[in-house]
Amino acid sequence: MARTKTTLIDPDVQLLQALGHPTRLAIVRELVGTSQVCACDFTSCCDVGQPTVSHHLRILRDAGVIESERRGTSIFYRLVPAAADRLRELAGEMGGAPQLIPAGALRRSAPDARPASGARPD
Repeated sequence: MARTKTTLIDPDVQLLQALGHPTRLAIVRELVGTSQVCACDFTSCCDVGQPTVSHHLRILRDAGVIESERRGTSIFYRLVPAAADRLRELAGEMGGAPQLIPAGALRRSAPDARPASGARPD
C-alpha cells in the first residue's frame, strides 16, 4: 500500500524531527528565555538566508513547537509552552519517569476546545 501525505505522524516523532536540524535547533535556542523574536532576527543567529529561515520556521510551526503573530509587515515567533513541557516529559520518560503529559496535548485544537484551568487533558 502506498503511503500518503495524510498518514498520521506521532506528535512526539514530529516534535523530535523538528528539533533534529541544526538551523531549527538554533531558532529554538534563540527563542528560549525571550517572549518573542521577529522573523528578520533569525538570519543572524542561523547564518542562513531569509527563505531558508522561513522554511524552517514553517516546519517548527507545523510541529507545534512555535507559534506566530503578524504585526503589520513583521511576524513575531514564540515557543509553545506545551512543546517545551512535552520535551521535558520525553526526557523524563527515557530516564524511567512515568508519562505525565500525553502526546495528544501537542495537537492543535480549536480555541474554544481548551480544557478549563486546572483540568488535566485526557
